[in-house]
Amino acid sequence: RTRVITVVYFALLDSERLQVKAADDAADVGWFSVYDLPQLAFDHEKILHYSLERLRGKLDYTTIAFSLLPDQFTLRELQRVYEIILHKRLDKRNFRKKILSTGILEDTGAKKMEGTHRPARLYRFNPAAEAKL
Repeated sequence: RTRVITVVYFALLDSERLQVKAADDAADVGWFSVYDLPQLAFDHEKILHYSLERLRGKLDYTTIAFSLLPDQFTLRELQRVYEIILHKRLDKRNFRKKILSTGILEDTGAKKMEGTHRPARLYRFNPAAEAKL
């Protein structure tokens, strides 16, 4: 059996802005949830799950979550990014307390209507505070 070396890079992309296209080496392509994958060849599922674990780890010491948000966002939107990546629900009060204590968010002074609740404050990432992570 021939040995195969696999080199993996992962990137965070907005699937709404990209269109995947099949090539001659992969006739069937599409976007899939990492939690509901079709059968993958070789050790690709293992590689994908390893990449997801690396992404989860990066949430603790990088600002990678902010690359998945618009310039201005609510705390609810930021928490949702964390919940999707971690694949678990987070306590709203604890999340807000922890994230606000880091100083990496800047209140824009603007608000956003979300449903029938009171308007939510909009924040932006404060790159000057990035070293606090």
